[in-house]
Amino acid sequence: MNNIIPLLNTLPTSIAPADVELFDPPMCCPTGLCGPALDQTLLDVNDMVLALQRENLRVERYQMTSNPNAFLGNAEVMKLVREKQMEALPIVVVRGKILKTGAYPSLSEIHAALAPRSVSA
Repeated sequence: MNNIIPLLNTLPTSIAPADVELFDPPMCCPTGLCGPALDQTLLDVNDMVLALQRENLRVERYQMTSNPNAFLGNAEVMKLVREKQMEALPIVVVRGKILKTGAYPSLSEIHAALAPRSVSA
């Protein structure tokens, strides 16, 4: 019996958050690309997500109806949703900091937020 590894000791102590998190407004499906008329903004966002993933960045998209715990687990996101309601969405978080609310950022805006900041002397 000494050869048994306790299961709890094998679990990671923390799960790394996504590099980019998109807290989306309510949509008919996870990407919003399933209706009869495609929204160009959502097509652009989908392309942006794919580009970020090709750069080996972890990107997560959440909708309140299908991922309520993602919203509830981020106090800043919930504060914005309580204050501005649906007008706050989408909310884009880059490495734990809110980048933009009420609209999706461009790929260059996300790249700028991901870039390491140099410390001035």
